[in-house]
Amino acid sequence: MSALPTPVRAPESAPPAADVHRTLERCRALVAPALRDAVAGTHPWVGEMAAYSFGWCEVGGTPSRSSGGKGVRQALAVLGAEASGAPGGAAVRGAVAVELVHAFSLLHDDIMDGDEARRRRPTVWKAYGTGPAVLAGDALFALAVETLADAGAPAMRLLSRALRDLVHGQADDLLFASRPWTGPERVRLREYRTMAEHKTGALLGCAVALGAALGGAPPATVAALDRAGRHLGVAFQAVDDVLGIWGDPAVTGKPVHGDLRERKKTFPVLAALDSPAAGRLSALLESSAAPSEIADLIDRAGGRTATLAEARHQAAAARAALDAVPLAPGPAAELRSLLDFVIRRER
Repeated sequence: MSALPTPVRAPESAPPAADVHRTLERCRALVAPALRDAVAGTHPWVGEMAAYSFGWCEVGGTPSRSSGGKGVRQALAVLGAEASGAPGGAAVRGAVAVELVHAFSLLHDDIMDGDEARRRRPTVWKAYGTGPAVLAGDALFALAVETLADAGAPAMRLLSRALRDLVHGQADDLLFASRPWTGPERVRLREYRTMAEHKTGALLGCAVALGAALGGAPPATVAALDRAGRHLGVAFQAVDDVLGIWGDPAVTGKPVHGDLRERKKTFPVLAALDSPAAGRLSALLESSAAPSEIADLIDRAGGRTATLAEARHQAAAARAALDAVPLAPGPAAELRSLLDFVIRRER
């Protein structure tokens, strides 16, 4: 691996969105052939469900033009290698493994949450059935491990740690639903941050760290990139929570006030409940009040403002982690652009 220059600082102004989209598209183009080859090696029926989940086909296998997601995780893996002075191709198997784990987690997450739509289409369990969707998720999990099996023990440890934390975060998220809105047993914001780091941040951290590790980066750089990705994950989840209440359904592809309708304990709700201006919010949450009324009260109590401030704080912590180690300037700038993209996105 070539010697690296001293770290560069993020620009004062956010990069144009077009630059970020070019980065995402470039990384997707690099990873896509290997990802498709991996899925093609599974059982044909399982492969169809996996292809459907990625947006490549419709039920029955007809090719689709559906969006397959933003591709943030695979971009992080590629940029992790490039920021460490290696070619992006060094990270492809890591990017494929992380993308397979992400798809597996979404398949199972949709079943656990009872979500019937994702990216404006029926979820896999709604389209194919619960049992088949579980099977497809299991297959993707196994395929991710197989993809990384010969990459060495450090790479496998990164992936297994992320999987452990992901399960931990998902378990906490499910348990939050049974806890009260107020009182000593309520969900605290610090608990929510830990859950978000595990459920969302672990895989983002794994992606960029895995790219760096496969690119030959030293352990200190791998650890710093893992920290940056984990902070990014909390920021990502915070923005997701805002969009889950106030996002435009035409852009997000999700119903308006969807999270409130399901009474999810998201960051804006928990932050508002901690505010002196919360008023009768807890009573409304325990009633059949209209989600729009609850959303207005959360907003007035500062829930949206606090959540966006949290996203900015976590993004700043991610930038600090990037600044702590020497990285190649171009890819490092692209990583910082992704941070800005995450906290400014609308879907």
